[in-house]
Amino acid sequence: MLSVALLAAALAGLSTSAAQAQTAPGYGALQISWEVRNRFRLFREERDFLLHAESGRGRSVLAAEQALAIQSDGRGWARNTVNRLCIDLAGRVSEPCTRDNVKESYLTPTDHPVVIRLTGPVPVGATCAWTVDDGDGPQTSTFDCAEPVNLRVRYGRTTVVTADVSSSEGSQRAFTEIAVRDIFIAGLGDSVASGEGNPDRPVALADEGFCFRSYLGTAAAQYYRPSRAGYKGGRACEAPEQLSVWQRQSALWFNPACHRSLYSYQTRTAIALAVRYPHIAVTYLPLACTGATIADGLFGSQRARDCLPSKSGSGACQGTVNGQLAELRDALTAAKRRQPDRKLDLMLLSIGANDIYFSGLVADVIVDHATERALFRRSGVMASVDDARSAMTRDLPQGFAKLRDALKPLVGDLARVVYTSYANPTLANGGAPCPGGRAGFDIHPSFNAQPQRLAAVSNFVEREFLPQLQALAQCEGGILCRNPRTDRMTFVDGHQASFANHGFCARAETDPDFDRQCFSKNGDSFDSDIVTAASQPMTCGRSAAEYRAYLPRARWIRDANDSYFAAMTYPQGLPTSQQPSDIHDATWGVLSAVYGGAVHPTAEGHAAMADAAVPAAAAVLQLDAGVPEVNSQPMAPIQGAPDAPRPPGRTGLN
Repeated sequence: MLSVALLAAALAGLSTSAAQAQTAPGYGALQISWEVRNRFRLFREERDFLLHAESGRGRSVLAAEQALAIQSDGRGWARNTVNRLCIDLAGRVSEPCTRDNVKESYLTPTDHPVVIRLTGPVPVGATCAWTVDDGDGPQTSTFDCAEPVNLRVRYGRTTVVTADVSSSEGSQRAFTEIAVRDIFIAGLGDSVASGEGNPDRPVALADEGFCFRSYLGTAAAQYYRPSRAGYKGGRACEAPEQLSVWQRQSALWFNPACHRSLYSYQTRTAIALAVRYPHIAVTYLPLACTGATIADGLFGSQRARDCLPSKSGSGACQGTVNGQLAELRDALTAAKRRQPDRKLDLMLLSIGANDIYFSGLVADVIVDHATERALFRRSGVMASVDDARSAMTRDLPQGFAKLRDALKPLVGDLARVVYTSYANPTLANGGAPCPGGRAGFDIHPSFNAQPQRLAAVSNFVEREFLPQLQALAQCEGGILCRNPRTDRMTFVDGHQASFANHGFCARAETDPDFDRQCFSKNGDSFDSDIVTAASQPMTCGRSAAEYRAYLPRARWIRDANDSYFAAMTYPQGLPTSQQPSDIHDATWGVLSAVYGGAVHPTAEGHAAMADAAVPAAAAVLQLDAGVPEVNSQPMAPIQGAPDAPRPPGRTGLN
């Protein structure tokens, strides 16, 4: 009946209303704009999305990250957001997920929250009769035209919204069509993909020291480094303590087992797409895991990096992590059961570094003392450039071929796989290799970035490994693909030029005061006297708690000092047989200095990678060729349209 009444009124008043429309001031300028609310769907609460929407307005991802870093005083924007996600710390998707007090299916949404506004020269005091029709019949409510209107629109349908504007200046009409595009993005890969080095909530440090033993095993070989804030156990090497006591004050990752971080370039890319395109929603499934290789991580399971935090510190540890491809298949299968046409729109991927033993190359560069080098070489922790080159030539092409075969059923055309390459972490001053030395690595007595080994690794990465990755991803340089037209991944390496000035040795006068005063250029940042270091381990005399992991700095690569001060991680996921009897053990001194992300990008580095990945992802998704920002136009007014009370229902206005 309402539709008939509206149609009759329209026909009866067509000529007069058209005349009024031509003479009404401002006619033709009013439009309806709309956008999806809280459209990065991993966030449970809109305030977390608005933080990025406001900081990202008119800025690059890097500039937004730097603004947020300063706003948080370097403590990081993710420290509170990490507790408000639709995926829990064990990596389980919340189904349903309560977002802004509404239960939604995370993987298969049935509707989306939208806000609509009347824009243009809105007459003062004008009232708007808003009519919404998603195909089940129109629903109308009347509000002041200056007020934004919130509604939920069905996914998979076009909702027609009409505003009949009444004021002392006459009557006007505007309409728009709302069709939300929900984009399903998965993130896969290794430590660079997961965000290693950037815990969502960094570890808090204490002013006093904590003792580690050296591999030499003598009392003189003990050394002190800053302890964790809140730790009440034994700090001296002669006062052993269980790991569970230490672990209560650990850093927090949104997935500890894989060291997944909200700062990762994959997460920042997905957030940036949601920020920049207001007519889409982004459903993001993060699966990347630090330490992953193609065989052990993507196809097969892998060892967990950390355990879930617990107040008692004695919770069960997830020793292994399922293969990422199996996890993705399971998620897609579950989604298709509920929505048969649900598909994966985009995959973000970085993999291959662990396949050529990159962590072993790092160990070969920075471990300098003969005792530690002999132990690490014997245990297989170290790798030479020749080892890496052999694996890159022998194993990596076959691994990529197998990976392509596995990805095709998931994404179809492999152009939907946005492969983001690594940055060379060893460059500064316009692309020259870092000079080496103990600066940034004096957190452990045996560390020293040996210049010759460092130069050899830097040249191998720059001249051999990175070009090989591009050839593998794009079926070039002699890499055989079954069908090059559909087997080429979308390749991203635009960030590499920027990293040439921001390697782990980069320093600037704009670096945080603590860094400039306390991280010595000569590698003498820490007191070597075990008596005085027990109460003040820093030679600068400042509190270690003043370190800020997320303040802007010249280096976009975490050095070993950064790793310890930001995360201080022990790999709890190791088998029980490999766990030491107490936390002063020499092994933990090494691992705590590097397992939190040494020689991995900082949050700024990840933001720079996201700036390179976002245009590629948008092009694959054809976001710039889609629905324009405002899809509306004025129409002739309808005289006498009745006001209706706000109706209940899915498309109800509020």
